[in-house]
Amino acid sequence: MEGLRAPLLRAANRMRDALVTFVTPGPRMIDEIECVASVLLAIALAHLIGAKSVAWAAFTGFVLMRGHVSQTMLRGLMRIAGTAAGAGLALLVMPYVLRSLPLLSLAVAIVGAIGLYGMLTARRAYAWLLFGLTFVMILLDKLEHPALDTIAFAETRLLEVCAGTVACVAVSLLSTLTARRRWPGSSAAVAQRIGWHPHAARHVAQAGGALALLPALHALVGIPELEQAGVTILAVMIVPVAGLGRSGLVPVGRRLLHRTIGCLGGGALAAAILFVAHGSAPVLIAGTCLGVLIGRHLENGRMSPPYVGLQFTLAILVTLVPDDYANAALRPALDRLTSILIGMALLVPVLLLWHLPLPDRFRRGS
Repeated sequence: MEGLRAPLLRAANRMRDALVTFVTPGPRMIDEIECVASVLLAIALAHLIGAKSVAWAAFTGFVLMRGHVSQTMLRGLMRIAGTAAGAGLALLVMPYVLRSLPLLSLAVAIVGAIGLYGMLTARRAYAWLLFGLTFVMILLDKLEHPALDTIAFAETRLLEVCAGTVACVAVSLLSTLTARRRWPGSSAAVAQRIGWHPHAARHVAQAGGALALLPALHALVGIPELEQAGVTILAVMIVPVAGLGRSGLVPVGRRLLHRTIGCLGGGALAAAILFVAHGSAPVLIAGTCLGVLIGRHLENGRMSPPYVGLQFTLAILVTLVPDDYANAALRPALDRLTSILIGMALLVPVLLLWHLPLPDRFRRGS
């Protein structure tokens, strides 16, 4: 018992500090209020313009928020540009690659890997990430749902991103002119161009290999959630290049764990709110605000890795922000968890196969 007292005391102190900062006026509280306001405005705009996936607009309104409107706007422009480029390329190549499963696997692997490499090494990293993600999402969704109107899907995805971006920039501008004058936010680090990096090249090749398996396995055994499984593979492979070394197995495994924990935590809270709401839109909206506050607080704090808070919030949004509040259900959160497990089941063996049996001279990235 004596040995446990010190860790328990430290945990209690961290919990107390987290609760205190939750109600203490300052930059952190302003950031969390900005996120709630941005999400609510993004939801309203998405409904107004007829977007088909309101939760994606809400997530855009959340993830773009930074401490100054100039940073928020730059991030929003990169998200729009990357989404537009990825969707455009997907629509361009789709008539050709859908004729052949190997061609489809190759296209998903190459473009997904290019987007990830840009995310790890380019200055406009966020645009590169959205380019690869959007391309992969559209092709895999079309493979799983052949009747999908891909042009309409690409258009609504761009509408959702624009709605979330406009909402986030508007809230950030208002905050910059008011609350941020007293409680300025911290400046985000400027991304530096790395250029060619052998470890990063090896890392994205592994991601591409895992992505290439998705179409084949779907054809063989009909695995579900292809689109989100592809997103999981790309998202968890986003680790600092400096931390890759001979293998990304450890940092990627850690990110997979954090993604799972965040999804489970957000899904549990969302399930409780759904139970209490009984279809009431005001209760669901209030629960969304609470979930976004908690998720951003986790992301900004020291008690848990930031990625846990991000995934917590995403689980809240996909569950509590349906296209129609009369149809709110827990299934989107369960689908996300399924996609995480599928992505994990594909990605971890690829990393292990590279990490374990190959001699050192093949793992040095040279």
